Amino acid sequence: MSGLYAPQMVIRSRMLYFTWVPEDTDAVRALVPAELELADNAQCFINQYVVDSADDASGFEPYSLTYAGLDVKGQDSPQGIPGRWWTHYINSNADMTAYAAERGVPAVAGGETTLEISGGVLTATTKQDGKELIRSTAKVSDDVAVVGRGQLSYLTKVDGQLINGLYPFVASMADGWEVTGMEFLDPSHPIYALRPASPLEVTWGFYSPDAAFCYPGGEGPVSA
Repeated sequence: MSGLYAPQMVIRSRMLYFTWVPEDTDAVRALVPAELELADNAQCFINQYVVDSADDASGFEPYSLTYAGLDVKGQDSPQGIPGRWWTHYINSNADMTAYAAERGVPAVAGGETTLEISGGVLTATTKQDGKELIRSTAKVSDDVAVVGRGQLSYLTKVDGQLINGLYPFVASMADGWEVTGMEFLDPSHPIYALRPASPLEVTWGFYSPDAAFCYPGGEGPVSA
């Protein structure tokens, strides 16, 4: 048990979040329960983010996280954002990892995610046990284009039951945002199944220097 009680709030996180079309549709299909239908293009998602201070969370210590998975049909959020099935969840903090795992998330510790900006280029790097797994690059600016708000719909499985949670968010989204590269660096790691098709086709996303969310949101069973 994590010793943390739901829900938890996070503010001022820095995150790069986007979706893309994968190279191997069969490989990603195998990572999702058969009762869930993938998006027509089998698009994947990733969120690489950092919480820098305990002052930015209601109960968590500072942590970094990369999570990834697949968009699915029929489980949209109230704002029409596709529901999402987590396939990987690589966390730096043991308590946060346990908190997520209690809710059916495929959470593992030993992760490290860094976001560094130089010359208007953001580099987001994900490691597990010191080994680099993913490197994403994006053009960003200091200007805020829009504030995004709403809910995201994430699916997990607890004791064989599909659970849908609505996670509210408010995020300042940077202007001039564009993903310029995504590399999966370790073919031996299971997350390599999500590698993008070539050329890279990004279908949605944003960079936020100031994203807030609650974790988890309103959870309930998914009807058959």
